[in-house]
Amino acid sequence: MNNAFCLVPIFSLTLAGMAAAATLTAEEVNNAAITSISTDRPANSRSRFDPAIAHLQVLLDRTGSSPGVIDGHNGENLGKAIAGFEIMQHLPVDGKLDPDVIGRLPDDAPAIQPYVISEDDGKDLVDRIPKDYAEQAKMHHLGYTSIAEKLAERFHMDINLFKALNPGASFAAGESVSVAMPGAARSGQVKRIEAHKKSGQVMAFAKDGSLLAAYPATIGSEETPSPTGTHKVKGVARMPPYTYNPKINFQLGSNWKILKLPSGPNNPVGTVWIDLTDPTYGIHGTPNPELIGKAGSHGCVRLTNWDVEELAGMVKPGVVVEFVD
Repeated sequence: MNNAFCLVPIFSLTLAGMAAAATLTAEEVNNAAITSISTDRPANSRSRFDPAIAHLQVLLDRTGSSPGVIDGHNGENLGKAIAGFEIMQHLPVDGKLDPDVIGRLPDDAPAIQPYVISEDDGKDLVDRIPKDYAEQAKMHHLGYTSIAEKLAERFHMDINLFKALNPGASFAAGESVSVAMPGAARSGQVKRIEAHKKSGQVMAFAKDGSLLAAYPATIGSEETPSPTGTHKVKGVARMPPYTYNPKINFQLGSNWKILKLPSGPNNPVGTVWIDLTDPTYGIHGTPNPELIGKAGSHGCVRLTNWDVEELAGMVKPGVVVEFVD
C-alpha cells in the first residue's frame, strides 16, 4: 500500500491559543441546555466557549454523526453532524437543531467526566514535530508532543477546550482531569461510502442502505480537486509511513530528495490510510484535526484520526467509494 502520491499541505495552520484565556467547568457543560442553541446564528467568537455547543457536540458524537473536534464553537461541522443524525433518524434534513432532533438525542450520561492520567499516557511522546520534512524523516516516530495533546485527541477534543476545562493542570500521571466522553466506536460493515465534495462530509452506509456513520471531511480544493466517479477500497494501513516525493507531491523548502517519514499521529496522513483503487488517492487522518472542513486538501479525503480509525474498522477491500459533486 503506497501513500506516496497523496498531496498533503506544505503548511500547518493552527487555531491554538485563540481561546487560551477562556475557562470552562465540567458542570457548565453538563448542565447547559441544548434547547438554548440556535444553529441559525453566526458562529460564536473563537475567544470564548459555548458550554451548550460542547454538550451538543458530545451527544452527536455518541450517535455516530461526528462533529469533528469537540471545541465548544458553532460552525459548519456542527450543522453537518446534525444533518447526519437527521438522516439516521429518518427526519427531514436541514442541519438545524429543532425539537425533533433534540427529542431523539440520547442524553443519559454526563458529557464531561473525570479521567485519571496513567503512566502509559506519558509514553511514546516526542519533544516536538519539526516543520521540515527532512528533519521529520530523521525521527523514529511522529508521536504526540504532550500528554495534553494525546488525551485531547483520544477524547475527540480540541486542545484549547481541553485546557480550558483543566486550568492549572500539570497533566501528570495520577492527576484527575475533565474530558469529553464520546461514544464507543461504531461497529458494523460498511457497504458503500459517499464523499460529498460540496458539503465536505463522508457518509458510510450499511448493506441495507442505512447510514452507519457520518464524518466532516476535507475533500480536495479548487486547485487540486479530489477524484470523480466511483472507486473502491483497496486496503487499510494503520500507522502508515509517508513518502514525500517532490517531483510528484510538492516542493517543501530545499528538499529535493524522496523522503520517508515515520509513522505516528503527527504523520502527514495521520494514523490510518484507506487505500483507494485510484492509485493516487486515499482516505486518511491528519495531524491537525481542528482544520478538518476548514482548510483545503491536495486531493485526498482527510478526516480526524479518530474518525478515520473508526471508519477503517468497518471497511474491507471492495467497498465502493463514490465521490459526489
